[in-house]
Amino acid sequence: MTVTGDAPLWVVVPAYNEAAGIGATLAALAGQSDGDFSLVVVDNASTDATADVVRRFAAVAPFPVHLVHEAEPGAGAAADSGFRYAIGHGAALLARTDADCLPAADWIAAVRTEFRRGRELVCGRSVPRRDEHPSPAERYLLPAVIRAAALYGRYRRAHRHPRYRAPYVLCHGHNLAVTAALYLRCGGTPRVPLEGPPEDVVLLNRAREHSDRIARAERMVVHASLRRLRAWGAHRTLLWCWDRRYRPADAREVHVR
Repeated sequence: MTVTGDAPLWVVVPAYNEAAGIGATLAALAGQSDGDFSLVVVDNASTDATADVVRRFAAVAPFPVHLVHEAEPGAGAAADSGFRYAIGHGAALLARTDADCLPAADWIAAVRTEFRRGRELVCGRSVPRRDEHPSPAERYLLPAVIRAAALYGRYRRAHRHPRYRAPYVLCHGHNLAVTAALYLRCGGTPRVPLEGPPEDVVLLNRAREHSDRIARAERMVVHASLRRLRAWGAHRTLLWCWDRRYRPADAREVHVR
């Protein structure tokens, strides 16, 4: 059955100890030009007031807001719980961003446009948050390096196996959209620890085994936080993104997310 871009859409936001910043993310979602969606925030065993902030927002939000609790640590487990909760409550289309990100005002509209084009999974563009005052290197050089790494990923032997039905594309967990049907068909987001395999890349590759309607969408924009880059430095951050080739000695540091 073909799902149209006008089908019920839910946005999933995993959150861990984001009381200080999730308000900005929720405000960005409330300011969408297309507000026809439901939101599920997955509180990933936070020890701060993240859940309270979400509850206060839910009381005045212009769309339905659901708060789900996931005790298993890791963005993969939180995202999977959110996606499956949304599907169980009627979602046909799914989008994800993170609790330290600011989706552009036309993000939902861009997501729907891609689904109307027949996409089953779409990976959007990530740019630095303007309110974190990125330096020229953070604004221009880092995205260029990430794109170069993605080009390498496209031609990497492991990503070119005949079982894949679509080419590899640059994917950010904080800016992707997928149909509920493909999510279930491919097995969804892996429930792995945060220091494990990148859950967004695993989801992408799982989906590529089941669909040839996967694309990169440059007009689907999310402004992402620079806090990991600033905490770890460029070299360690890039190694972390590259198959977790850097992992901090203290496992608690991986929760800079």
